[in-house]
Amino acid sequence: MKNITIAIDGFSSTGKSTIAKELATKLKYVYVDSGAMYRAVTLYAMKHNLISEESFLKEGLIDALDKISLAFKFNPDLGFGEIYLNEVNVETEIRNMKVSRLVSKVAEVPEVRKKLVEQQQQMGKNKGVVMDGRDIGTVVFPEAELKIFMTASAEKRAKRRFKEFLERGEQVTFDETLKNVEYRDHIDTTREDSPLVKAKDAIEIDNSALTRTEQFEKVYKLAKEIIGQD
Repeated sequence: MKNITIAIDGFSSTGKSTIAKELATKLKYVYVDSGAMYRAVTLYAMKHNLISEESFLKEGLIDALDKISLAFKFNPDLGFGEIYLNEVNVETEIRNMKVSRLVSKVAEVPEVRKKLVEQQQQMGKNKGVVMDGRDIGTVVFPEAELKIFMTASAEKRAKRRFKEFLERGEQVTFDETLKNVEYRDHIDTTREDSPLVKAKDAIEIDNSALTRTEQFEKVYKLAKEIIGQD
């Protein structure tokens, strides 16, 4: 059985990470959540007063990049690697609405993208990896053997994200969540450096009407066809 690189790109809240984790577990591949890396950098910027909803000290963040260390450490209870920022587990902390509101601004910064893309390429250099994000199939691994592009309506995605927020006890409204999804779509698709676009050879999956199981089976079947796994 050969190892391949699997790139799963798409809009926010399309369930990329969930499917990527399940696929990596099933194939016994390494899973890398590239979005968590951008969120962790955003959290660092927030904690060091480099970014807020009113201001963004881009040069300050660029100067601080050498002080930011990111790593994934496998959690056997969860079955995937959690993100660590300067040796501190921030897997839960990066998932709140405050980070969600600011992460697209941080992800626009070319110097941030360069640093993280290089780290992502290093993580996947030996193949046997499933990585999800916005530019995995177009920039990080343009030669990936399997590229998936996931999409769904903004309303459907906002409902999923809103449910996650409520489960974590966050006090947000559905309208706030929908506006955040639409805002991130705009920023992600219009930024100059590595905008969110479907790779020419990517297979698009609109999961608006698919269950999680149906979605997983679709992607797993595509992977098996390339890998040749029974």
